[in-house]
Amino acid sequence: MSNVQPRFPIFVPTLGRYDSRLTIKALQRMHIERWYAVVEKQEYEKYAAVIPAEHILILDESYKTRYELLDSLGLSKSTGPGPARNFAWDKSIEMDFEWHWVMDDNIRQFLRLNHNMRHEVLSGAFFRAMEDFCLRYENIAMAGPHYRAFVPRKDKRAPLIFNTRIYSCNLIRNDVPYRWRGRYNEDTILSLDMLKDGWVTVQFCAFLQEKMRTQTVQGGNTAVFYSQEGTYPKSQMLVDVYPQYSELVHKYGRIHHHVDYRPFRANKLILKSDAVVSAESNEYGMELHNVSRT
Repeated sequence: MSNVQPRFPIFVPTLGRYDSRLTIKALQRMHIERWYAVVEKQEYEKYAAVIPAEHILILDESYKTRYELLDSLGLSKSTGPGPARNFAWDKSIEMDFEWHWVMDDNIRQFLRLNHNMRHEVLSGAFFRAMEDFCLRYENIAMAGPHYRAFVPRKDKRAPLIFNTRIYSCNLIRNDVPYRWRGRYNEDTILSLDMLKDGWVTVQFCAFLQEKMRTQTVQGGNTAVFYSQEGTYPKSQMLVDVYPQYSELVHKYGRIHHHVDYRPFRANKLILKSDAVVSAESNEYGMELHNVSRT
């Protein structure tokens, strides 16, 4: 089994999910060394009871008061995960890294799509392969794996998609002039912020995340938003911020949003002058094994 580690730190903002800890458990199965749960102060003891303290960062509450919410409700309701994601971004810069990963806390596993078969990856090679691809280019701002549910095994898919939204598991270049913003839909807003300025985003279909569906895991946004108000405010905020690219639709049994990413097809990759691209396949030490779960 490959013992390759990611180049960059992984941050998991998490709220009310100290019992489930899906993403954290997945990272532990992969033997990832440099990961951090970003928790709120009042939940520190609950998380510290189930994960090592050296992997816990307490959110600086000032990130909530300084956060760009994009509505007029202030702190009368939850800010969502954006402040914790900005805290992670700054923390990675403080650690002297050029990129960082930030992930939702309800990802059950990470998978590789190979010959249209999906296999769980139990190695940091999953992240390292995506990192190395991004480091070859001058103008990739953000990247990440696609959702498992959106890459059916019997469909033909390219190994990656350019210039679309990056959700839930984000590899972000630290020196781009953006930060997370918006009480809701901050993933899409950040993606559009980058794309409209000519940056490239990369969504990998060769690498997948199995994220649990919205409202199926207690805690997080399910507890503070969706179980109380549904998904209409989330989608409406995106339409308010980017009406030229998005519209309200009804799909997946609920109010959702549709974004037109066609205007960004002209955003082309720029290969670094010193980039070395080998013609040979690099498996990063990944091999197929039967693994029993106890």
